[in-house]
Amino acid sequence: MTILVTGANGFMGSAVVRELIKNGEEVRVTIRKDSVTRNIDGLDVEKVYCDIRDKESVKTALKGCDTLYHVAAFFAHWAPNKELFYDINVEGTKLLLEEALSQGLEKVVYTSTSNTIGSHGAGNFVKEDAEFNGWEAGDHYAISKYLAEIEAKKICEKGLPLVIVNPTLVIGVRDYKPTPSGALIVDIANKDMPGYIEGAINIIDVEDVARGQILAAQKGRIGERYLFGNENLFVGEFFKLIAEIAGVEPPKRKIPYRVALLLGYFFQAGARITKNPPLVSVSQVRLGKMGEHFDCSKAVNELGLKLTPIRKTVEKAINWFRENGYIK
Repeated sequence: MTILVTGANGFMGSAVVRELIKNGEEVRVTIRKDSVTRNIDGLDVEKVYCDIRDKESVKTALKGCDTLYHVAAFFAHWAPNKELFYDINVEGTKLLLEEALSQGLEKVVYTSTSNTIGSHGAGNFVKEDAEFNGWEAGDHYAISKYLAEIEAKKICEKGLPLVIVNPTLVIGVRDYKPTPSGALIVDIANKDMPGYIEGAINIIDVEDVARGQILAAQKGRIGERYLFGNENLFVGEFFKLIAEIAGVEPPKRKIPYRVALLLGYFFQAGARITKNPPLVSVSQVRLGKMGEHFDCSKAVNELGLKLTPIRKTVEKAINWFRENGYIK
């Protein structure tokens, strides 16, 4: 039978596709008419045009599949049209999962985010049962993914064999866009980051996330969610590690929260004019202040997820960014 991967041309989705191919699976991927496909070009996959908000294309994409990895999402911390977060991440996910239930798929792995578990501060190593507290940050990505999980669980209760995975801050190779986390590495290596806001973070390798998704399909308990994370660090520690491996000086200026918040508003005002993402959004500043440390042992103990040391992951990422011209 065929496995369907949504969001397969993206950073995380393409890592899932590569892992499935490595395991000898028959893979179908969804792309849109305007998709940039360089992350999957040359891979032995079947491509189908599909917008997860369009019922007919979703029906066609799922036909003949037994497993679904739903990785597609609108991932940003700011957008000119905030409704996109809810149209794609909530309504699109609901439509896709309802159709997966209708077609009787054997297993569905839905990629959510650690943002739905909340930001509970440094040293509070929360698990999957922590209560979402992202409303105060006003981050539409986090809120939309939280609401999408609620819809996903409702469909699971109707009989969909669903497992939810919640990756933390994901870094690694083939981050073509790059994602916000990849952009941090590039900016530090290029000495383009004048300062930072101290905070608590958890980081994981994208290839570990991909392996974890397949383990979730194989071993995950229906209706459960699994945090995919590795090392708990502080932002300053993480940036020093990046700088050390890149052979540059780390950013040393700690920006006070109030100043950072004002900068966030300033950058967003500029983004409304340019239509380009702001250097940092208000919600990113708020989430950064709240901080995230997690206990991700459930995925290790139940699924057997093996984790790559973060130093090695940063080394791989920097080498890839250098080889592909992102780092000067």
